[in-house]
Amino acid sequence: MSNPAQRATKLFVQTFGTKADAYYQAPGRVNIIGEHTDYNDGFVLPAAINFHTVIAVKKRDDDRFRVITEAFPGELREWRFGEEGEVTAGGDWVNYLKSFTQAVGHAGLKAKGLDLAVVSSIPMGAGFSSSGALEIAFGTALNDTCQLHLSPMAIAQLAQRGESRFHGSTCGVMDHMTSALAEADSALLIDCLDLDVEAVLIPDNLSLIIVHSPLDPKLLEEAYKARADECRDAAEFFGLDSLRDLELDELKAASDVLDETLYKRARHVISENLRTQSAGRALKRGDVARLSELMALSHASLRDDFELMVPEIETLVQIMAQAIGDRGGVRMTDGCSIVALVEHDLTDAVIHAVESEYPARTGLEPVLYMCAPSAGAGRIDG
Repeated sequence: MSNPAQRATKLFVQTFGTKADAYYQAPGRVNIIGEHTDYNDGFVLPAAINFHTVIAVKKRDDDRFRVITEAFPGELREWRFGEEGEVTAGGDWVNYLKSFTQAVGHAGLKAKGLDLAVVSSIPMGAGFSSSGALEIAFGTALNDTCQLHLSPMAIAQLAQRGESRFHGSTCGVMDHMTSALAEADSALLIDCLDLDVEAVLIPDNLSLIIVHSPLDPKLLEEAYKARADECRDAAEFFGLDSLRDLELDELKAASDVLDETLYKRARHVISENLRTQSAGRALKRGDVARLSELMALSHASLRDDFELMVPEIETLVQIMAQAIGDRGGVRMTDGCSIVALVEHDLTDAVIHAVESEYPARTGLEPVLYMCAPSAGAGRIDG
């Protein structure tokens, strides 16, 4: 069965011996531009994509949660609301759900238990935020079945709070907001400080392509943690809560006294915030050449100032950039993946270049995903 709701139905009946009450979905996402700016209270421009996590649910009369996932068949996980125990990053996948119920309880809300079956079409480790989609699908189901009366924004905030405070992960709110609030055919320009959101229509002459290189998804994990710490140190040097409040002129004035590494990290964040806002305006105008320039500058800044260069990823970007020219944009995103917006009539040529040149130059087989900008989480028919 390829239909996620049908697969969730089958898994639910096999596990719990009865039918589900309802079904909920949440999409994965890709970040078009605005890399490592979210946890610095900056600007991001992500889009939800047509890969989803689907959860079948049935209400319980007690406070027990029981959940099964297609990814680990036969491994039922259980906990009680308010008795989640220790939730740690890097542990069992169910900790993402437990951290959400912890955040709900910490907010003074009460929730009844659920039986749940989880299926997903979101590739894990490809930079699509499968964990964020899992949290938002679960949060949407819990909100609806327990009548918590939370807005999609509140669900996203609880998910981010749970993941950062109880799960111990370093994360901004971008993943959760995108999965909860996205609009079809659009990207979201998000101000991660004020939480202002603007839907930006992606011109219908552009294809959204994600290319994943089969490298170890943990390759940059330690570097990501280090960059978050370095950004925090740079903000503290200027007596600020985050780099969002730092102007480029202020940074340049401190170049002689600020550690060179911290200077480069801050320069990336400041310049990336400006690029992201400009990219939103370029998309609105349908100015593909300007978008191409901004995404190239974003990639260069990520490579040079943030020093997240992976040779195999750099090769992939070069191959795609040569095929695209100024008729689309391409850059590195997280999960050892590449995101590109490409004019439709170039799509086949770009795919051919990747499939023919990348294995020859790196020995790696790329995985390509043709994506469509999708709507956010909600209830669906079973």
